[in-house]
This record gives sequence, structure tokens and C-alpha cells, in this order.
Amino acid sequence: MASLPLATAEVCDANSHLITNGELRALHPIFQIYGRRQVFSGPVVTLKVFEDNVLVREFLEEKGNGRVLVVDGGGSMRCAILGGNPVQQAQNNGWAGIIVNGCIRDVDEIIGCDIGVRALASHPMKANKKGIGEKHVPVNIAGTRIYDGEWLYADTDGILVSRSELTV
Repeated sequence: MASLPLATAEVCDANSHLITNGELRALHPIFQIYGRRQVFSGPVVTLKVFEDNVLVREFLEEKGNGRVLVVDGGGSMRCAILGGNPVQQAQNNGWAGIIVNGCIRDVDEIIGCDIGVRALASHPMKANKKGIGEKHVPVNIAGTRIYDGEWLYADTDGILVSRSELTV
């Protein structure tokens, strides 16, 4: 992880060549900011699920080691695939952040956690528990294809994904 938090606007200004060749991409500004940590970055772990949170919970039970879990929940607005307990566990296990292309719940609890959380919206209904999904696969969210192992940088201006780790 970078020694100093990288400002996404400065990263864009300084790396126009990486934007031009597609190595640095900005996600469409569709995510709401949750979680106390508004600036976060780390290597990406991808997960694809639909209205099911078993695999999300399994990942967050592992040591995060400063990684960012990117969950493609298919953009579902019918239930939450992330809640307060797994976010608390993610914080305790050293995850830097979680991006959810879908909904979360337990917003007040999540706001109190020192971890970066972005999601489309909040929803009170819980997800299914069938354990169906795909781990470490490329996902398409917010106009961008994101691969396992890429780097994600988030701040209050937005979210960037880079093929490799960026330095200040």
C-alpha cells in the first residue's frame, strides 16, 4: 500500500498516459460513501454474486492484509448483500475497503467502522444464503471491467482502478 494516500484527482492529472492506454480507469460516480474511512486503497479481490451474501461473508472472515473486496452484486436493488456484522469483521481482519455493486444495510453500524465502504444504496431486506457466486473473476461494474489483483484507489472525489500499484 502507498505510504501516503493518493488523491484520485491528482492521480488522474499526473497519469493521463495511463488513462489513455486503459491501465487507469475511473468508475462511474454511482456509489454512495459509507464507512468511516473515506480514503482507502489496496489490491483488489473480486467476487460476483446475486442477492446472496454467503461468499461475501466468507471473504471478509479471512485476513484482509489491506485488500479491497470488489463485489459485483448485479446492481440488485431488491436486498442488501452486506451488513454491519461482516463489515465489523472486515475492519477487524484488516481489509482496507469494500465496494458493492448492490445494496447494504445496517448503515449506522457501518458508518461507525474504520473501513471504506461504497455501495449503490441501502436496503432493509437481507440476502439469500445459498452460497452461489464466483470468486476471483473479472467483473463489470460502474462502466469498468475490474480484474482480481488490480489496485483500487478511493477518496471523496471517486474511485480509480489501476493495473498496477501507483506511487505518489
